[in-house]
Amino acid sequence: MDDESGMRTLAAGFVARVGARGRLPLDYSVASLRVVDFLVDGLRKGGADRERAHDTLFELGAYVGEVLVRRAGAVWVDLDERQRAWFGQPVGVRMPDGRVWNPLGKVVNRFEAGGTDESLHTFYLTLHGRARRVPGRTTPTRGAAA
Repeated sequence: MDDESGMRTLAAGFVARVGARGRLPLDYSVASLRVVDFLVDGLRKGGADRERAHDTLFELGAYVGEVLVRRAGAVWVDLDERQRAWFGQPVGVRMPDGRVWNPLGKVVNRFEAGGTDESLHTFYLTLHGRARRVPGRTTPTRGAAA
């Protein structure tokens, strides 16, 4: 799954599966990225290695990317060969200002390094290129710079 619809489907499937257990509030909000931080930390503290955690980390990365799509005006993009080599991932998100970010890799970084320096919630809050909110609108406008 390395295209826009595949990543959206992956994120939705993960949310449905986790939501069916009724334990985690993954609603694509910015605040829900704190839950993702908690989940990634739990995997690491639970002793999972990167290989065993790969699928879950990929699903969490899809979720983080989908939060960027829904809340920051990003779009999923298939990365070109150079970007794939740089990011180590097949897909990323392009922000309204044209910058490309790697939510899948950011989740892996959180898993490997841990700590607040790699917080996914903080990543969103400090992310360059987000769409600005227009008063009275509930969704970001496409193409507006942060």
